[in-house]
Amino acid sequence: MTGFGKVQTNYNNKTISIEIKSLNSKQADLNLRLPSLYRSKDINLRNQIISSLERGKIDCFIHTEYQGEAQLLNINPNLFTSYYKQLETLAEKVGAPKDDLLRYVLQIPEISRSSNDELSEEESDVLINLMQEAIEKAIEFREQEGEVLAKDLRLRIKIIGEKLLEVDKYEGARIEVVRERIQTKLAEVVNGNIDSNRLEQELIFYIEKLDVTEEKIRLKQHLDYFLETMELPTSQGKKLGFIAQEIGREINTLGSKSNEANMQKIVVEMKDELEKIKEQLLNVL
Repeated sequence: MTGFGKVQTNYNNKTISIEIKSLNSKQADLNLRLPSLYRSKDINLRNQIISSLERGKIDCFIHTEYQGEAQLLNINPNLFTSYYKQLETLAEKVGAPKDDLLRYVLQIPEISRSSNDELSEEESDVLINLMQEAIEKAIEFREQEGEVLAKDLRLRIKIIGEKLLEVDKYEGARIEVVRERIQTKLAEVVNGNIDSNRLEQELIFYIEKLDVTEEKIRLKQHLDYFLETMELPTSQGKKLGFIAQEIGREINTLGSKSNEANMQKIVVEMKDELEKIKEQLLNVL
């Protein structure tokens, strides 16, 4: 299930923004990118995100942008001179332009550091609270998508249930078809002299063998259980997947026993709806 949350706030002379994006996955797979100033909170932030979003392929990006006066830097002049001269020598050897050497050297992390490169407790609290806001927005996005998915799943389950009721209409006709088929085969074998008792025995045997009463009962139970599981407050994606497998097993058995064109058509239609359910379950946590 996808999720998205983006928030920002102003703290002192900078803007802190957090963006969270998530896709469904069997486990938590978090990609967290944050400024070096916040690296001390990496583990805390990861635990905060995973404990709330539970699982999924999650990308989280934290950005800071300074406003007004530029951030004060402490530049190491000796290191700067050493790097600059090395790059200048290399540029001369390969005939490369030297116009941007200053900018390139200043981008080297070791050259400079912020005059305030320690995260204050106050800013840490701001960061944690802002992260919680982003998480809540991502969860809200998930819930909105979940409502759409739930509506579609309920519709598919309802259709399968309605198709199941249609099976009853053709069971009586199927028995007559089986009876006529047995009579024909027996007549061919015994030249028209049919033992009525033997016929009834054979008929009972085939009807019991092709009886789908248990399959219909179990299928109805699985459909009801699927809907009940959807109402549980916690994530039930895996469990719904298992129930869908059981639904498919009963539909397949029903199809193998149907031995009647209309019933087989109903089974195909139920399988089509079940495949749509399985596709949607890939998006459920």
